[in-house]
Amino acid sequence: MALVKTKIGRRAFIRNTGLAGGGLVLGFNWLASCKMTPEELATLPEEWYDLNGFLKVGDNGMVTIMSPNPEIGQNVKTAMPMIVAEELDVAWKDVIVEQAPLNTDIFTRQLAGGSQSIRQGWDGLRMAGAAGRQMLKEAAAAQWQVPVDEITTTEGMLHHKASGKSAGYGEMASAAAALEIPEEVQLKESKDYKIIGTDRKNVDGPKIVTGQPLFGLDIQREGMLIAMIVHPPAFGMKLKEVQTEGIKSMPGIKDVFPIVVYPEDAQKQWSDGGAIPELAVVVGNSTWECMQAKKALQVAWEQASEPESSAYHREGLANLLSKAPEKPARKDGDVEKAFSRAAKVVESVYSAPFLAHNTMEPMNFFAHVTPDKAELLGPIQTPEFLEMTLESVLGMPKEKIDIMMTRMGGGFGRRLYGTFAVEAAVISQKMQAPIKLVYTREDDMTQGTYRPSYMVKYRAALDENDNLIAWHVRGAGTNDDLVFENRFPAGAVENYLAEKTGLSSNVTTGAWRAPRSNFIAGAEQAFMDEVAEAAGKDPIEFRLELFDRAINNPVGDPEKNDYDPERYAGVLKLVREKANWKGSDGGGKARGVAAYYCHNSYVAQVMDLTMQGNTPKIDKVWCAVDCGIVINPLSAKNQIEGGIVDGIGHATYSALTFENGKPQQDNFDTYRLIRNVEAPKEIETFFVDNGIDPTGLGEPSLPPIQGALANAMYKATGRRYYHQPFINNRPPLVG
Repeated sequence: MALVKTKIGRRAFIRNTGLAGGGLVLGFNWLASCKMTPEELATLPEEWYDLNGFLKVGDNGMVTIMSPNPEIGQNVKTAMPMIVAEELDVAWKDVIVEQAPLNTDIFTRQLAGGSQSIRQGWDGLRMAGAAGRQMLKEAAAAQWQVPVDEITTTEGMLHHKASGKSAGYGEMASAAAALEIPEEVQLKESKDYKIIGTDRKNVDGPKIVTGQPLFGLDIQREGMLIAMIVHPPAFGMKLKEVQTEGIKSMPGIKDVFPIVVYPEDAQKQWSDGGAIPELAVVVGNSTWECMQAKKALQVAWEQASEPESSAYHREGLANLLSKAPEKPARKDGDVEKAFSRAAKVVESVYSAPFLAHNTMEPMNFFAHVTPDKAELLGPIQTPEFLEMTLESVLGMPKEKIDIMMTRMGGGFGRRLYGTFAVEAAVISQKMQAPIKLVYTREDDMTQGTYRPSYMVKYRAALDENDNLIAWHVRGAGTNDDLVFENRFPAGAVENYLAEKTGLSSNVTTGAWRAPRSNFIAGAEQAFMDEVAEAAGKDPIEFRLELFDRAINNPVGDPEKNDYDPERYAGVLKLVREKANWKGSDGGGKARGVAAYYCHNSYVAQVMDLTMQGNTPKIDKVWCAVDCGIVINPLSAKNQIEGGIVDGIGHATYSALTFENGKPQQDNFDTYRLIRNVEAPKEIETFFVDNGIDPTGLGEPSLPPIQGALANAMYKATGRRYYHQPFINNRPPLVG
């Protein structure tokens, strides 16, 4: 076991001094929709004893473990408690999992984003479980009058071999709760894990499949009213006037009014990106009644900035690519000289459109704001930043603001931006009533915070022996600069130039699953294949040659590179083996490969497909993943498969366009998503077992699959695919 100082994560163990005497707390379940069955209630203990902010032990040995981070479908509500349970050494069947509310005094980084929940929480969660185990051992040692080092644990039981004494955790819980958090604890070695690394079903699974209310849209409270908003119909417009005559008398309507959500002096957080300061609001008894009133409402808008159409973004990005930025992001060697003496030059431009997030559950939030406190409940990826904004907007100290999280019907980055929750709170404050704000699909799809549109230009130089001697990438995005200058093939090419720039736009953009990587990876990997073909080399061998250079003779300072070339090459070799790669011919099927590093993890993929007309029919995807220790393999495979399907669908079918600032797609009849029949028939995933601490998993499988798809489609058709979506009839982003 590894000995660690708990003071490293001391803040995570601050104890709630307001608990009842002796650390006794009553069992609770803050989400009324998660009521337990009579059979489940009968198994609950009569008393709970709080050991630290992460866990409570009942007098019957049942353990409640708090899951601190928001759950957006990545299954952290199962995985994070698994880590605590492992170090606590309790049987998983005796664990009850609860979603923790926002509590910055106990928990750190209560955020779902960047595929960092497990990576950032790994040490703190382990220490929480290990500290609880140590406290229980100390309580038993004191009661049995034996040295604490002689006490062992297994699945919720304490044992002293020499005396033959044993006791369940529940018997020692009260005494343990009165002890101080230990200064240092022993952590398990990975070889001793019994829970981590085993398949565990989603703790919310039974409730999901039986339709029990878990999501924000399910919330019902006594006296609750429904609110809906009307936002500008086009970007570049602002509210001028709301004609409420006749609307307030419609059935079920309580009020109609304009509202300033963000006053000029409001202290916004980064999570308020895409906020619309002033909106029209309809409040009523039901969603249906509010929708009817919203349709009848007359709202006048005025132009605040120039309206933008898709041509503006297309031409603006192309213009940026036509000239070098003032300063390169990275430059190794003499790129200009290398291109001037090249035997071959390969050059290509790739583009992708704006994308909506399109979570299954549209934006919504519950708020009940009174002069004394604010209670908020709903689906949010960034509750801590929401609290900071509300403190300013509501004029209320954060000690009086309670934020609780529901399970989310998808996030993908959209719920990083909690403007909808701020809107709900401001409306509740004005109405002096509990409010559930509900967006329609059209509200969500046309209000912004999109995946930016992108364009990137690649150039590669080969010498007379078909060796890669120079690589140049110049990328641009709307409100984004796109390029990761220190990622592969940086450090693997003698002459390397990375440049990036951005196009300013009034179309609001933000993080979308695997930000930037979600486009640049596919473009890079498609171009990598194009260069390999020009060099007359197998696509995998070509990549491995570059990794060998980065390993054995790196260009520049290898510390600047944000990837490990050995791990990168490792997943590529693994997928080559598993897919039985013998070149780009997959036994009558077109075959493509791609590999990418992002979110601290490495993924390589091989895809087999055939074309039916203009549509790819994907037979199989092999996927090799190096993400360190895998907490829950069952869930991990689900994440990998979901990312693959998501990446294929958006690269193939999806786009959001504009005319005079107005989005041209506002629902699924005009915005194309992948369908079940279009998903791969089979996905096989392989994890590298290297014992390294866990890294990202929710996003890394999406970016490279777009490159594998483009490369396989080229092999099937003889045509390169430069512009997403690959099979739509809309014009490409490049003019």
